[in-house]
Amino acid sequence: RVRLNEAGKGESGFKLSVNDFVVKAAALALMRVPEVNASWTDNAILRHKHADIGVAVALDFGLITPIVLHAEEKGLAAISGEVKTLAERARAKKLKPAEFEGGTFAISNLGMFGIESFTAVINPPHAGILAVGAGEKRAVVSGDKIEIATVMSVTMSCDHRVIDGATGARFLDSFKRFVEEPAAMLL
Repeated sequence: RVRLNEAGKGESGFKLSVNDFVVKAAALALMRVPEVNASWTDNAILRHKHADIGVAVALDFGLITPIVLHAEEKGLAAISGEVKTLAERARAKKLKPAEFEGGTFAISNLGMFGIESFTAVINPPHAGILAVGAGEKRAVVSGDKIEIATVMSVTMSCDHRVIDGATGARFLDSFKRFVEEPAAMLL
């Protein structure tokens, strides 16, 4: 992220956040584990073709989740710009209903507030939501050594009518692989 942001200082003018990587990684994980990219209805479970990711934005009166449509098809800079624009428009109360209703999955990131981990509540029609905590330096075991690494805690809430524990675990494994090796998001 630091290297990309250094490169983006020039004519492109983008600044990527950790959340931009989280949105992209979640979108690609939804494509790898399509059972999670689904919604419950009274008549059927709907499987979605695209990863339309709702990103929680705090407002004075509560939360709203503007949606990054087709996030799996967008690059990090495009996701970054779109999330920033949607958040600004949400705070100004200028979002159209189509920009915050629906979606296929959601992300709530409280890392910027220093929250290590939390449990997020699912926003129907989504069947799942990721709760993203702060990246913190922690002691980790690597082989036979203890090293310092930046570690981010992520929890997932699932509607078990759609996503069972094993399916949720496969999604989290895929998400983790993309976050730990961001270059894999280019493949």
